[in-house]
Amino acid sequence: MALTLYVDTDRWRAHQRAMLQQFPGIVPVCKGNGYGFGHERLSDEVSQFGSDVLAVGTTYEAARIKDFFSGDLLVLTPFRRGEEPVPLPDRAIRSVSSVDGVAALVGARVVVEVMSSMKRHGVVEEDLGRLRAAIDDVRLEGFAIHLPLDRTDGTDAVDEVIGWMDRLRAARLPLDTMFVSHLGPDEFARLQQQFPQTRFRARIGTRLWLGDHEATEYRGAVLDVTRVTKGDRFGYRQAKSPGDGWLVVVAGGTSHGVGLEAPKALHGMTSRAKGVARAGLATVNRNLSPFVWGGKQRWFAEPPHMQVSILFVPSDAPEPRVGDELTAHLRHTTTQFDRLVER
Repeated sequence: MALTLYVDTDRWRAHQRAMLQQFPGIVPVCKGNGYGFGHERLSDEVSQFGSDVLAVGTTYEAARIKDFFSGDLLVLTPFRRGEEPVPLPDRAIRSVSSVDGVAALVGARVVVEVMSSMKRHGVVEEDLGRLRAAIDDVRLEGFAIHLPLDRTDGTDAVDEVIGWMDRLRAARLPLDTMFVSHLGPDEFARLQQQFPQTRFRARIGTRLWLGDHEATEYRGAVLDVTRVTKGDRFGYRQAKSPGDGWLVVVAGGTSHGVGLEAPKALHGMTSRAKGVARAGLATVNRNLSPFVWGGKQRWFAEPPHMQVSILFVPSDAPEPRVGDELTAHLRHTTTQFDRLVER
């Protein structure tokens, strides 16, 4: 009995092929937990569709993935002086976000990140003169710009990239390759058309692997079902049952990522009101689980355990049976499944 990730492999790969057509020269990203699929599996997929480079999050990931992928490895986390040295092959390319970082990587292959409206990290315009001198001592693979997902001020993503292209050109820096993130296919095509001498390469992870939501589904198997009546005590904390129904033990607990949730940006009054309501319910130990039964998400009976969750299913719902599977709305980037089944 397991928490299972079901994958419609043909549909999943069809989405990958569509992305390859929309973004020629795509740089697939495999970082974190491999978007729920794992590093080895995604490395194999990238090898199958023939990409020459794979982007990873950290040097530690690059050290692991080098055994699964034979092409170039682009490390997205910028180099910093004093970081722990991690042995990597020459096919590893380091991102750098400062002139000091470039100066410390003599002879290395580097991609220079410029400061975008994300304001996370990157070389600023005032440093371009010093950067021009520093790049003579490295093997420059190109420049990169990491753009925000939302543009609430109405600005245009393409205009932001063009602005940096103009600054780099004015500083007499080479514009052979520009790595970009978070652009749509039309925006990507506009840039390539406007700068035909520059090769634009889109670094894409989430949209490539998780862009077709119908291609994957998590399900947790029912391990035990116990009938309860209102007021019955149960669980580690001996809480009372809120009504008549069943306590359902389902595969999937904290070790799988169940019950873990990243903070979300709330937009609009409706989503904010829902957030307030969820917070209020949590204070009285009412937490909605990601598991669906009878067409509804069911409440946790108590906080999830390490490998299982206990749900309360009321008596007006169909009775679950041992061996049934409950669909689970889980975030791929925080979930560790027990098994993967391809359909």
